[in-house]
Amino acid sequence: MKPLAQTSQRVGAASPAAKMRSDAYPAAWLMPLILVLGVFYLYPVLEVFRFAFSDITLLGKGDDMTIQTLIKTMARPELAEILWVTLVFTGASVLGQQVLGLAVALVVVRGEKRRLFGTNLLRTTALIAWVVPGVAGGIVWKMLMNGAPFGGLNSVLRLFGMAPVQWLSDPDIVMWSVVIANIWRGTAFSMVVMYAALKAIDPVLYEAADVDGANPWQRFVHVTLPQLRAAIMVNLILITIQTLNTFDAVISLTGGGPGRATEVLSLYTFNTVFRNYDLAAGAVLSLLMLVISMSLALFYAKFLPKETGK
Repeated sequence: MKPLAQTSQRVGAASPAAKMRSDAYPAAWLMPLILVLGVFYLYPVLEVFRFAFSDITLLGKGDDMTIQTLIKTMARPELAEILWVTLVFTGASVLGQQVLGLAVALVVVRGEKRRLFGTNLLRTTALIAWVVPGVAGGIVWKMLMNGAPFGGLNSVLRLFGMAPVQWLSDPDIVMWSVVIANIWRGTAFSMVVMYAALKAIDPVLYEAADVDGANPWQRFVHVTLPQLRAAIMVNLILITIQTLNTFDAVISLTGGGPGRATEVLSLYTFNTVFRNYDLAAGAVLSLLMLVISMSLALFYAKFLPKETGK
């Protein structure tokens, strides 16, 4: 036992010195992380910037530095329509995911407090949509939204004596069909974020509201929502960036059609690179997506609650 005690004393005595060395030379400990981030994140970003100011193609032809690619890509006549479709798709999807995610989280938390049967089943079912790959989810929704009378949704409409709907071929409806599919997939993530935030609210706040005679709606507006402000803003940032980068579900559901009715910016970038082989123009569009994402993230960050000293 004595040698073991002496060893532990030596280790304890060496620990402060080792800690001082680690504090004195933080770069030595951070260097592996810096190298990993530089190789896998910074270098690809720099390459995208370089490609955006060149005329390179996916076939390897051309690598001359020029600004004409940037000018011509930003001046494409279809780009304005693509940006509008992206705005509608992103705005509707983010709003739907945020509202439904909060609603499901409230139901789950309320059910857990009352120990209702099926609460865990509801939470698990909501998470299933999150883990389903976007392409697989798009194929499932494509079968459900088949325009034929025997399609999944049209079969339900037929039971009520309603005419079949062309969910994926009518330009006036197809965007909302894609939005519904994307909301179904992304609501689970919002539910997880809102569920964690709801569980972190101090129950004393609700007890004080009950003492003051607040009804359920007043408790929700004056207690729940203010306490969820930070979680709501962080969730908005995450799901907005995620939705802007969504193209797998769209390409499997509609392929961007009919026409360009559902061709969002991410899918347009994909088509530019892998169907038109224009790597330089794809790099320009990728930078455009980066600028939009960063601008929205900075805008949302302004509404995050600020930490105040006591």
